[in-house]
Amino acid sequence: MCKVVLKISKLPKKKRQQHLVEKIEHNPFITDEELMKCFQVSIQTIRLDRMELGIPELRERMKSMAEQTYDQVRSLPPDEIIGEIIDLQLDESGISIFEIKESHVFSRNRIARGHYVFAQANSLAIAVIDDEIALTASAHIRFVRSVQLGEKCIAKASVKSSNNEQDKTKVEVNTYVNDELVFHGDFVVYRSEDNGNK
Repeated sequence: MCKVVLKISKLPKKKRQQHLVEKIEHNPFITDEELMKCFQVSIQTIRLDRMELGIPELRERMKSMAEQTYDQVRSLPPDEIIGEIIDLQLDESGISIFEIKESHVFSRNRIARGHYVFAQANSLAIAVIDDEIALTASAHIRFVRSVQLGEKCIAKASVKSSNNEQDKTKVEVNTYVNDELVFHGDFVVYRSEDNGNK
C-alpha cells in the first residue's frame, strides 16, 4: 500500500509507467486500486498501463508465482498448505499470501478466526523445511492485531537456526496486512533424521 501519494499524474506516460513497474516490483501484491490512489489516475489508466507493459493483474501474478514454487515443497502436499506460497527458498525463507474470506471470519464482527492466521504461518514454517517429514514441535505466537474480512495476510518465514543433533529447526514467521505486523510466531519444526539421504 502506498504511504505517500505520488504527484506524477501529469508526468509523461513513459515516466508514469516506469514508476508503475518499480511499484509492482517492490510490492507484487499491490492492487490496481492501490496503484490508482498512489498515482492519482483512473483505474482504467492503471489497467491500460499494465496491459501495455505486459504486466498481468494481481490474481494472475500470484497464480504464476505460486505455480513456480509449489513444486519445490517437500514437506506438505499442495492441498494441505493454508494460503498461496509465492516465494520459497528451502531451509532459508518463504512468503505466502492468504485472503480472509466470509468462511474465515466470525459472522458477528467480521474478524478472522485466529486459527486461520496461525494455520497460514504454521504451514509456511513447515513448507520452508527441505525434508519429506516436518512437524511442528512447538510454537510461541503473538497476535498483534485482529484481521478483518477482505484483508490479505502476507506471511514471511525465515529459518533462524538448525540443530542437526536434535533434528529441529527454528523458523520465525511474521504476518503483515499491507505493511502492518498482525502476527508473529517462533516455530520449532521437527524434521526427519534422514536429512542426508535427500
